[in-house]
Amino acid sequence: MQANKQKPVVLVTAADLAPQALEMLSGFEVVFAGKQPTEDEVVALCAMHKPVAIIVRYGKVNARIMDAAGQLQVISKHGSGIDVIDQEAAAQRGIEVRAAVGANAAAVAEHAWALILACAKSVTHLHVRMRAGHWDKATHKSVELEGRTLGLVGLGAIGRRVAAAGLAFGMNVIAYDPFAKEAPAGMTLVELDALYSSSDVVSLHCPLTPENRQMLNRHTFARFKRGAILVNTARGGLIDEAALLDALAAGQLRCAGLDSFDVEPMSNPHPFQSVANLILSPHIGGVSDAAYVNMGKGSAANVLAVLGERTRATV
Repeated sequence: MQANKQKPVVLVTAADLAPQALEMLSGFEVVFAGKQPTEDEVVALCAMHKPVAIIVRYGKVNARIMDAAGQLQVISKHGSGIDVIDQEAAAQRGIEVRAAVGANAAAVAEHAWALILACAKSVTHLHVRMRAGHWDKATHKSVELEGRTLGLVGLGAIGRRVAAAGLAFGMNVIAYDPFAKEAPAGMTLVELDALYSSSDVVSLHCPLTPENRQMLNRHTFARFKRGAILVNTARGGLIDEAALLDALAAGQLRCAGLDSFDVEPMSNPHPFQSVANLILSPHIGGVSDAAYVNMGKGSAANVLAVLGERTRATV
């Protein structure tokens, strides 16, 4: 009698994956690394199980992890941000890197608008004041968005959803995206300097690259329209955080809403925690009930696609 052939392993850098994704991966043994696993823990699991694929939910995947895996063929991101994967190291080792592009676009776009509205309408500030027994109706004025300019840095699946909502609010929508050939109806493509100087709200929707790290710094904040709102649901490394604190303190920015940070999890204590005109959330813009399923299915589909392509290529 022939012995059962051991299933190839897919390692997930998390404690769970959507049931729909697990069903797609029924031909594999799925190993979970646990909640927010350390690099050493992932290396140990790779050395033990020799996965053919890694689905990245939390943490980073570097050359050390790739080398420990040995048989690794594909690294699939549970989401769209592949800056957490050493892409150069993967290319050198012949390992495919894929992202579940657009799987969480609706969730992130909605969260961007939650932060924009919270900033414009002082939601958290007024909530705290009300809890303390204050009634600020006679003194408070919020920012009305109709007729104001929304500037989007990045016009992919998320940016276009944010733009559509801005148009529905009656805003003038402009965008910078070096890869966009034309703007959707009702929008205008502009250069970055024009976007900074013209926008009442700036929302970031671009990937983090070595070229645009800390693209928002003291020099660029000085070119912003005074009193603008800044929202970042992309990557924390896009912003010089010390410069952001100075811009908020000086009134160059009215308010900012951040869902991503240069170092994650954000350290505790952190200078951001004492800034009243700064709204924070723990990088959960893409975490919703529907996005959890979509990202799981998207990352599983990418694993199956790459392994299927490579299997066919060897036949």
